[in-house]
Amino acid sequence: MNHLDTDVLVVGAGPTGMLLAGDLAAAGLRVTLLERRPAGISNMTRAFAVHARTLEQLDARGLADELVATGTPLSRLRIFGRPALDLSRLPSRFPYLLVTPQYEVERVLERRARSTGVDVRYGTELRGLDQDTDRVTAEITGPDGTPTTLHARYLVGTDGVRSAVRTALGLPFPGTAVIRSLVLADVRLAEEPEDLLRVNGADDAFAFIAPFGDGWYRVMGWNRARQVPDTEPVDLDELREITRLAFGTDYGMHDARWISRFHSDERQAPAYRVGRVFLAGDAAHVHSPAGGQGMNTGLQDAANLSWKLAAVLHGDAPDPDALLDSYQAERHPVGAAVLRSSGAIIRLAMARGPLLRTARTLAAQLLTKVPPVSAKATGMISGIGISYGRAHRRVPDLRLREGRLYELLRAGEFVLIAPEGTTPGLPAAPTTPARLVRATWADPTRRTTLLVRPDGYTY
Repeated sequence: MNHLDTDVLVVGAGPTGMLLAGDLAAAGLRVTLLERRPAGISNMTRAFAVHARTLEQLDARGLADELVATGTPLSRLRIFGRPALDLSRLPSRFPYLLVTPQYEVERVLERRARSTGVDVRYGTELRGLDQDTDRVTAEITGPDGTPTTLHARYLVGTDGVRSAVRTALGLPFPGTAVIRSLVLADVRLAEEPEDLLRVNGADDAFAFIAPFGDGWYRVMGWNRARQVPDTEPVDLDELREITRLAFGTDYGMHDARWISRFHSDERQAPAYRVGRVFLAGDAAHVHSPAGGQGMNTGLQDAANLSWKLAAVLHGDAPDPDALLDSYQAERHPVGAAVLRSSGAIIRLAMARGPLLRTARTLAAQLLTKVPPVSAKATGMISGIGISYGRAHRRVPDLRLREGRLYELLRAGEFVLIAPEGTTPGLPAAPTTPARLVRATWADPTRRTTLLVRPDGYTY
């Protein structure tokens, strides 16, 4: 083996990269995390929604309760002015959407990453990469612009829409702009909106309002009559007009601390793995902000990949390539499904004319009044309903003699649950872990044996 500086090099220190790096370091691996931005967590963030499945994954890392304390649970989502989705019936310890800014998620994940020994390097940029059968070689520049080289067993690109990793691999990022000329700002409001998350679409506009919790609000809006390039100037009067069109009021909007114009794409990389290099989060897939699924999908990418990389690097995978290929097989269809669902929501929001508005109303009524439709929609958006085929299904937070399942998953290992008084062997699994957490059903009538993967899915 040639010289290695680290086991895994992660490029991009957003939520996806932080969770992945923390998982790998917690598994006893050497991890280096690179980020172009200077040190410090920015409030220039678009994500405000943490869904139930993401909270379950954070619970499996001992972080969920702390994060929940930073935000406000929302059990009912209003879309287009109607109560569309009832999250209170989700079969989860977290039957709601948590409204909290992305920087709160980054804060808890960064603290965990550093506590587990991740080497975090801000102001450091990837310039190129090469790989062979044994390692990945990354060309980087540090804060002072000095070029250097790092060698790793594997590299993961979690570096966003303009991913330098994806570019270095030569991977296409096919797709299109789903919506243009969105206006985004942080503002003060003289009047508090009726709902915690306020979203509505009118004939020619839609808008979204979410609170930071400190008196500031994130406002996003779109006006069909004002479709201009991202470089066109934007001011608060334009955003006030959009919110009046969407809500009938601008809530006394004032004192914008920043404002910008952007567009939203629907894109997905055809491959999430190229040899020893992987993509996750926005580097692999990007879509409209509708449904608040972007950050959540990336975090669940990381949860899927981290234990597989750890198993391979520890020599616990009988067939390393098959296990690593399962990341693409399991997560690529999920990314495609999120593109479809978020795309459908944003297109309904942009609906124009009486026929399309009627279709939008009917869609909202289906979500509200038809239980199977509502359950499928809430399962998809929350992540609770996502599974990897019939074999690999999400396991809820089971009550066991030894405690809650998601507390036991904090060891980062497989959990083998068996009836009381039995000591079954390990079923056929993609790894042969050195450590296995054994647990017993709290209900003595349960006579089955269940093997749970480190990411909370059955095997």
